[in-house]
Amino acid sequence: MIKSKKVVVVMPAYNASKTLEKTYNEIPFPMVDEVILVDDHGSDNTYELAKKLGINHVIRHEYNKGYGGNQKTCYNKALELKADIVVMLHPDYQYTPKLIESMCYLIANDLYPVVIGSRILGKGALRGGMPIYKYFANRILTLIQNILMNQKLSEYHSGFRAFSSEVLRDIKFNENSDDFIFDNQMLAQIIFKNHLIAEITCPTKYFKEASSINFQRSSVYGIGVLWTSVKYFLTKIGIINWKILK
Repeated sequence: MIKSKKVVVVMPAYNASKTLEKTYNEIPFPMVDEVILVDDHGSDNTYELAKKLGINHVIRHEYNKGYGGNQKTCYNKALELKADIVVMLHPDYQYTPKLIESMCYLIANDLYPVVIGSRILGKGALRGGMPIYKYFANRILTLIQNILMNQKLSEYHSGFRAFSSEVLRDIKFNENSDDFIFDNQMLAQIIFKNHLIAEITCPTKYFKEASSINFQRSSVYGIGVLWTSVKYFLTKIGIINWKILK
């Protein structure tokens, strides 16, 4: 069934040259039709390496647009290429590309329009080396988000995600933040539009070359997550009108 769908993998990259080749080589070709890499004006040779590897579409921002800004470029390009299924894969090898086929199967067979690779299901996060403080912050934030957004997700913070093109066209992702909170705003939009979300157990790896934000940035992100969930809840009950959800 997947063969009848055009699958495009998007890779938002920033200084990913040390892990890009290993990540790219594990992508399950020929099931994946095209790959897009967007270099967010990093300082290493990610752009040149991506070209050398033969990645179909390699884009380099003229200035750093941020994690969310990078994803906007990725998704807009995937939709331009008329993708049926779009998979976001970080090129830092923190998530295994070997799960792409399983994630796409759920979407291609109309079981779920959105699939998240969860680090929490199956205890993959701690086993993979997630710092303890990040693990507990993840669990607390997820509990609060589930309450405010009336969901039962194991986590909202994984960067391994797959979407049907219909979902991407149905939400206003271009109006989201250009920073890390983009991911949570996107999930809020998806849930508000009543699109179902599946989760699949995803092993993860934490190591020196894997991208990660520091404690200060994590704290700012956590506050943003809570504010996103509160605004979602207030919009849902009609007290405010958060336009990016509508």
